Amino acid sequence: MKSYRRDILLFLFMLICVSLAGELKFHPFGGYFSRFQVSLGSPTFLLFILFIRRPSLLFTGACMGVVVVIFRVVIDVYSTCDIFSRALLMHAATFFYYLFYAGCFSLARFDRKYIYSNAVKVAVWSVLAEIVASVAELSATNVLVNNSWHFVTVPMLLKLMFIAVLRCFFVLSFFFLAQIYTIESRMQQERKEKERMLLMITNLYDEVVQLHESQNNVENATREFYKIYEEINQKAATPEEKILAQKMLAMAGTVHSIKKDNQRIYVNLMALTNKNNSKTEDYMSADEIIKLSVDTYTRYAKSLNKQIKFYTKISAELPLLHVYTLLSLLNNLLSNAVEGIFSRGIVEISLAEKDDMLQILVDNTGSFIPIKRLKLIFQPGYTTKFDSNGNASTGVGLSYLKNHVKNLGGMVTINSDGVNNVECKLLIPLNKIKRG
Repeated sequence: MKSYRRDILLFLFMLICVSLAGELKFHPFGGYFSRFQVSLGSPTFLLFILFIRRPSLLFTGACMGVVVVIFRVVIDVYSTCDIFSRALLMHAATFFYYLFYAGCFSLARFDRKYIYSNAVKVAVWSVLAEIVASVAELSATNVLVNNSWHFVTVPMLLKLMFIAVLRCFFVLSFFFLAQIYTIESRMQQERKEKERMLLMITNLYDEVVQLHESQNNVENATREFYKIYEEINQKAATPEEKILAQKMLAMAGTVHSIKKDNQRIYVNLMALTNKNNSKTEDYMSADEIIKLSVDTYTRYAKSLNKQIKFYTKISAELPLLHVYTLLSLLNNLLSNAVEGIFSRGIVEISLAEKDDMLQILVDNTGSFIPIKRLKLIFQPGYTTKFDSNGNASTGVGLSYLKNHVKNLGGMVTINSDGVNNVECKLLIPLNKIKRG
């Protein structure tokens, strides 16, 4: 309903705009064809033809012709006190111009939803429609006004062609520039949406990795609970001890149920984040992945009112890499770097291949880690970061990072000069992260 109302309003707007634009005119010919005029009505009408979805082009041309004729007759009657019938006869030929113009586009059978993809075809038909419509108006003017049958000459046709090409060039240039702007805006919006989805899936991917680790812990806990139950049950000599053994068995069952719930959640999250690791869209170039991370954490740094510059150095020989795995690792490294920097600093990111390993190096200034505490950095709960209220962070990011890298078969090291620099280096088997 809204689309239909929009088309009606656009149609009415077209009738008004074309009628007004038609008054900006000049007369290119003399003699029998002196009444023929060239105006801005034609290019304005072309723009509306390209945009309007409904109604049919022939109906549009007929309505446009009628409205323009009436508009010009009314102007003549009220401005020059001309007789209505005479004014109507003088301008009636204009009707044929718009009818034939729209009729030419009707024959072309454009799919107006995708008209911008047929630029050459639109340009050719625009020139052709201009010439045919002009010839139709010239002929009608000659018959209705001059009551003669003088034909359009070759020089006149050449002049009409020149005018048509000139007018259509400017109009179509404007139209397709507008279309290009629209497409670029749409592509930019789609790119932002893709980045948002990538980051969201990366966060889910982090949870999948953590959940996988949690599953192993729960399974080990279930096994230990059951062993304790068996030991207590075998040695139970009193009713109290037997009750304790049954409680331990119930706890083992509860933990086992938690394991099953985790397993179901894990499977569903895996289906969301990585349905098929061989899918092309799950892999991107290192340049694209790093750019996404840098853009994200540049905005994050600004939100924290920190002045941080990012520099990257990426080897050109790197293959396509698994998006979520690499983003997951980079997000932990860059968030630690940005949050650790006090107010201003530099973050340098480099990726390179070394002995079938992917080396990720993140080096930042503007923060440090006391050298005596470097051995504690990967312990769960340990942190050197505090918010503006003095509250410590959770301290699980680096422990997660270490476990993730370890599960991939790699290693991670962190060094600091204890003054103004922190360097984190990851080495990961390339075959675990590249597209196979």
